[in-house]
Amino acid sequence: MGTKSREVIYGSRLRGLVMDAASAREEAIAAVRRGDRAEAEAWSLRMEGFGGPAQPSPTLGQCLNGGLAWLEVECMRCKTRAGLSLVYIRRPRDTPTWKLEASLRCRACATPRRRAPARIIKLTAEREIPQRPWDGADPDEV
Repeated sequence: MGTKSREVIYGSRLRGLVMDAASAREEAIAAVRRGDRAEAEAWSLRMEGFGGPAQPSPTLGQCLNGGLAWLEVECMRCKTRAGLSLVYIRRPRDTPTWKLEASLRCRACATPRRRAPARIIKLTAEREIPQRPWDGADPDEV
């Protein structure tokens, strides 16, 4: 007679531990996602409600991981508001959100020599401001 194989002796324990590890990993990912969202929402509330301070701010990766993928900005001169998708911003994901403000410029009131700076208003999960006032309609009707 032979002895029991290692698969028989340790197999069920090993499968159970692998399942526990996978479950713990999923819970950790969900916890990180909740933490990123909470940090991004707190920063967004400071920016919208108090007008700052802009630092410390969440990184682009934290905003996207938390589900806040839209940045609402406002021109300092003409007060035009626009929504920008963080997905298409060409910066490393570890860039703090406040560093984007220096590169934001208004297209609406631009002159050949000068483009007015824009300021960050808040982060949102979905686009709240259309790109143009006539999105989806004929521009002559508006």
